[in-house]
Amino acid sequence: MYIVTLLTDPAKPTLDPALADSLRNAWGGGTLQWLSPDEAAEFAVAVPPSNLWDVWQTLQAQGIDLTLQRAENRRKKLLIADMDSTMIRQECIDELAALAGVGPHVAAITARTMNGELDFEQALTERVALLKGLPVATIDEVLQTRITFTPGGATLLATMKAHGAHTALVSGGFTQFTARIAATLGFHEHHANALIENGAALAGTVGQPILGKQAKLDMLNAITRRLGLTPDDAIAVGDGANDLAMLTAAGAGVALHAKPSVAAQTGLRINHGDLTALLYLQGYSKDAFTTPACSL
Repeated sequence: MYIVTLLTDPAKPTLDPALADSLRNAWGGGTLQWLSPDEAAEFAVAVPPSNLWDVWQTLQAQGIDLTLQRAENRRKKLLIADMDSTMIRQECIDELAALAGVGPHVAAITARTMNGELDFEQALTERVALLKGLPVATIDEVLQTRITFTPGGATLLATMKAHGAHTALVSGGFTQFTARIAATLGFHEHHANALIENGAALAGTVGQPILGKQAKLDMLNAITRRLGLTPDDAIAVGDGANDLAMLTAAGAGVALHAKPSVAAQTGLRINHGDLTALLYLQGYSKDAFTTPACSL
């Protein structure tokens, strides 16, 4: 059995009940269940529809996300999430680079790296070298003035934790940022690279080994083993090429507003919804969401 989920942007819920019911009928689905009026609905089908991606493309133009996944083990016990452009809206290294006077150059490298055009480890080393001499205090400045949280993240964490799930923030960014982001959102643990500091300034180097694409996959496997789980018990979310191995290995790998090359290789694509989409994909209804302690 499979579950079809229809989602829209919670800030502009435009899911037409007639459209949802028409699609259910066309695909011979079961009862249409509304997880949130005009925002999220689901129904079961016996087999994957042959025209799934054609319908997906049509609905994308209407601001609607469409996903298909197996019904069994849909409620996950582990959330493993990327940070930059996933749990937060920015790329931290780009924000540091902007204050270092090399913003456009670094941002261009970041964009190509996240789209899979450049080697992650090499590109990270190159970009960090351009930050040499930047005051360490700039990190706090970026956190306080340039970082915003992706909508729905705090609710996602609070709801999954309330139902016993473990949560891990795993980033190719920097521990100086993941520590603050993880604490604010309530992650159980966080893992990232370390920006090396030389007194009051950045040294222009990053700690080794670099946490990249393979390391994210290794972290998923290590965390699930430690918790007595399997990767199938995890829902992973990310947007960049360095997330692909992790997304592919997890039971539910969600490409959230992802780079084109990443989305093309991922079965669960969210381009219109926010992070609460991960709750709807697990079958949570909006009235089952847990209100987070922090207001973001």
